[in-house]
Amino acid sequence: MNKEDMIRTYSQDLSGGLENVPVLIENSVPKEAFSNFQYVLESVQGPGCDIDPSAVTLPGCSCRVQSCLPDSCPCLRFGQTYDSKGRLNQQQEDDGFSRPVFECNALCACSESCQNRVVQKWVEVRLGVFSTKDRGLGVEALERLPCGRFVCEYAGEIIGSHEARRRQLSQTPLDMNYIIALQEHSGGDRVTQTFVDPVTIGNVGRFINHSCKPNLVMVPIRVHSLLPRLALFANRDIERYEELTFDYAGGQNSNTDTRKWDKAPTGTLTGADVDKIPLRKVCHCGASNCTGFLPLDMSVLH
Repeated sequence: MNKEDMIRTYSQDLSGGLENVPVLIENSVPKEAFSNFQYVLESVQGPGCDIDPSAVTLPGCSCRVQSCLPDSCPCLRFGQTYDSKGRLNQQQEDDGFSRPVFECNALCACSESCQNRVVQKWVEVRLGVFSTKDRGLGVEALERLPCGRFVCEYAGEIIGSHEARRRQLSQTPLDMNYIIALQEHSGGDRVTQTFVDPVTIGNVGRFINHSCKPNLVMVPIRVHSLLPRLALFANRDIERYEELTFDYAGGQNSNTDTRKWDKAPTGTLTGADVDKIPLRKVCHCGASNCTGFLPLDMSVLH
């Protein structure tokens, strides 16, 4: 046993056997930390969401091949998403926008080993949930992850904007916010919003902390449904026992805006709502470019 292995010991599987690889929990983490948490492999339909994310609504390709090719597969009409090792190969168009990403789905004729099937296979890397010194629970890589490697989805309840607003206003100053607000710009003034809340129903992504200099990037991926799946990929090589982080403020793609709370309010709130505005929380990421505070976005409260 090397020195690193002696730092933390893991045993219980947070996913309860649902994932391909056990999501281990550090032995020192109290069981009460997960008492009100239900593990799911992918996002589920919540209040205010009119679409069942588990329903297969996108058409499939007719490629009767081992692995689809961009020139002939409609799922790859925006380019090859992954390389031969399943690593993200997302590129930007000449206008600076990121290409939409569609994986082959359950209706596609290609094989299950098709190169364009990655996020739908869920977690395939070794991850550990542990207690941090000053940021609650966190997630670390229990194996080396190369740049572009899919790590996990940020899964939870997909809810409507009114429900997101209600939940944020019901939080106390001591509560942590887990709601991700994804805004996708599809030309002109057209903006599609998706809200994901993993506070009671979610996966390992719920426990990944923020960093102002993260080692993960969040990319919306569509598989079976028009509802995007918020996939987290390594944006550089990640060493074993390194904590995994992503930027809650998002902004990594010029046509998407993925965030928790990352800007001051720009609208007018009622007197009752003003009293419920959470205070800025100190950021403890330790990055050289740390802003000093966790991202704050109150736009959903307008």
